[in-house]
Amino acid sequence: MVSALSTGFAIFVYCISSGTMAQYYKFDKERSSRKPGVTPLKEAIEQMLSAYKLNTSFNETYLTAHWDKIMGHTIASRTTKVYVKDRTLFLQIESAPLRDELVRAKHKIIELINREMKTNLVDEVVFI
Repeated sequence: MVSALSTGFAIFVYCISSGTMAQYYKFDKERSSRKPGVTPLKEAIEQMLSAYKLNTSFNETYLTAHWDKIMGHTIASRTTKVYVKDRTLFLQIESAPLRDELVRAKHKIIELINREMKTNLVDEVVFI
């Protein structure tokens, strides 16, 4: 049974051996903190990526996989190819008017991507 108390959560434990409801457990925040020397998964992955020098490749892959989220559905639905090579973003756009609009907004695209990625990933945008 789970019951909420004003001081925290209490979980009633049914003792199988004795057949009675004799004990309960009260959540203790002070004792539930992380143990020293334990690294969170996010930090461990970041350390691994930097140790093997895979940060740039990971960010490039993330950019291509999340192009819809970064640029929006309208632009992403008209984009057929997206890839990054040597800090240059290559885009193939189906719509000529959209391509013309994006050519004019190259610096804004670069700024948006670099801000989203929290690193200086892209220096140039090339339309194929």
